[in-house]
Amino acid sequence: MAAINFTNALGVHDSALQLRAARAEILANNLANSDTPGFKARDINFQAILAGETAATSGIGMNRTQKGHLEGKREVDEDLLYRNPSQPSIDGNTVDSQIEQALFTRNTLNYNTSFEFLSSKFKGMKGAIRGE
Repeated sequence: MAAINFTNALGVHDSALQLRAARAEILANNLANSDTPGFKARDINFQAILAGETAATSGIGMNRTQKGHLEGKREVDEDLLYRNPSQPSIDGNTVDSQIEQALFTRNTLNYNTSFEFLSSKFKGMKGAIRGE
């Protein structure tokens, strides 16, 4: 029987929470620069990054060659993509405030859902430790 650890108990939800927080920063940056001439809206492919994290936690990702090495994590910055505008503006800005606001709101709801799920997992683990 395998030992229970956080990776086994929480699955990908802790990685999902971190990715959603990083995406919130990116989307907030897009909204903050919606009036900046020449600003290009950015985003990440959440599903692709999470799939990579899932592969990494299942042992298919990076391997440690020595005990002192830390586990490999991909940086979100290397996965930033430019958003294709539906209606490009004259000044070259590709931010559509309404789309960005909708994406930010959806990301916030997904973040809260992941957070609540993790919270319930920790409550369950705490109860198991107490013998409840």
